[in-house]
Amino acid sequence: MDVLMGTHRPPAAERPPDLGVTREVAGGLLRAPVVPSRPTARGWGDPSAPPPWRAHVVGVVGARGGAGASSLAAALARATSTTTATALVDLDGGCGGLDVLLGLEGADGVRWPDLADARGDVDGDDLVALLPRWGATAVLSADRARPHPPEPAVVADVLHALSRTVGVLVLDLDRSRVVAGESVAAVCDTVLVVAPRDLRATAGALALRHVLDVPGADVGLVVRGPAPGGLGAAEVAEAVGLPLRAVLPVDRRLAAGTEHGGIPGTGPFIRAVRRLAAGLLR
Repeated sequence: MDVLMGTHRPPAAERPPDLGVTREVAGGLLRAPVVPSRPTARGWGDPSAPPPWRAHVVGVVGARGGAGASSLAAALARATSTTTATALVDLDGGCGGLDVLLGLEGADGVRWPDLADARGDVDGDDLVALLPRWGATAVLSADRARPHPPEPAVVADVLHALSRTVGVLVLDLDRSRVVAGESVAAVCDTVLVVAPRDLRATAGALALRHVLDVPGADVGLVVRGPAPGGLGAAEVAEAVGLPLRAVLPVDRRLAAGTEHGGIPGTGPFIRAVRRLAAGLLR
C-alpha cells in the first residue's frame, strides 16, 4: 500500500532538531487561532479540501496488558524512519511515558503536557522540531511526572498537524479507550493488534475486533511468543478472525535492552519488525 496520498514524500529525518526553544514557550509558539480539526471518516480536518498528501497512520494496540504494543510501535517507527520522516506518538496515558521505554526520559523536548495550548492550525514543522528524537524518529511522549492526559481536542489538532508533516505516523494506542470507542483508531490507515499466544490475549483480541471491525478498516494481528500452553500463531489468528501480519519471536535482548537504555537495534525481534514495516509500506 502507498504510504502517502499523493506524490510528495517527506524525506527521512537524519538529524536531531534544534531544541533551543524551551518547553515553557512551546505552547505559545504552536498556538494559533482556533479552527479545530476533528477526526472524520477519512482522517483529520475538512474532507472537502484534502491535502496533497497525508501520512500513513499506523495504530498499535495490545490485546491485553503487557502484550508488548509499545515495544512494537517504537520498533516499527524506527524501521520506517529509515525511508521516510516518522513520528511516534504516545496515546497510552497509563504506561508512564514512551520516553522511559526508549531511554529518553532525560532528553530535552516537549511532552504532551507542554502542548495543552496547541490548538487550531498547529504548525507541524515547528512541532516536530520541538520533539525529542530517538535516532531519526520524532517522539511525542506522555510525562510520568505530569500524568494528566491531553484534551481530546488537543490530540486531534496535534495529530492533524503531524499527519501533514511526516510520512508515517505511528500511534501507541490506549487499549481501554479503543474498547470504549473513544480512541483515534477509526482514523488509522492500519491498526495492528498485538497478542501474546495465550487464551487471555486471544479473548482480548476478540473484544478489540468487534470495535475495530468497520468498513474499509485495515486491521491485522501480530502474534508474540512464547506459547505456555502450546497455542500456535495460526490458531490465534483463526480464533480472532484477523489476518496474521507477523509472528514476533522471543528475543531476550529486548527485555534486557528496555531495562538498560532502550530497545536494541538488532536481533530477531527487530528483523521481524523490519519485515512487517516493509510489508506495510509497499
